[in-house]
Amino acid sequence: MFASRVSRIGVLILKQLSEGTPTSISRAGYNTSSCYNQYLQPLSESKLLRGAIFHKHHLFSTVSAGNSSNEGIEQKEKISVTFVDKDGEEIHIKVPTGMSMLEAAHENDIDLEGACEGSLACSTCHVIVMDMDHYNKLEDPTDEENDMLDLAFGLTETSRLGCQVIAKPELDGIRLAIPAATRNFAVDGYVPKPH
Repeated sequence: MFASRVSRIGVLILKQLSEGTPTSISRAGYNTSSCYNQYLQPLSESKLLRGAIFHKHHLFSTVSAGNSSNEGIEQKEKISVTFVDKDGEEIHIKVPTGMSMLEAAHENDIDLEGACEGSLACSTCHVIVMDMDHYNKLEDPTDEENDMLDLAFGLTETSRLGCQVIAKPELDGIRLAIPAATRNFAVDGYVPKPH
């Protein structure tokens, strides 16, 4: 009942705005009565209702999706990360701040499993932070992460789950070793049986 009234009010406001009828919508001293009228075209009520019903899940953005003009768009800062695989080979990559090491590894074709896709339900993205200074700059592991780390192969004092290590400027230059093996309890071909 309440949702239907709210949607009817929204449709009426949109209709008034699209017809150019002076409508004042104000909050905290802002008046939007005519600032958007130049962009609106008259719409019939049926088109408004159709739009409200069929297009309610579209997302809108004020930022261009293309890379043609980067003026005014802030680029994410990147940090240097080195993955050391089981053979000792070093792979240097740049990781945007805010991205997990699991995502970064996958984007750069680094062999870090991540069977649960970062949902803290496995230990297959286990990494070993090779420098104690960088390890101390990480957030403390949650109880859920510690529970999963208990299942990890080759657990060390500086072990973390790659899905929980998030890139931030303080971690620039971090080195992560990938253990020689993982423990994945849902291996290929395994079909769980109902209890």
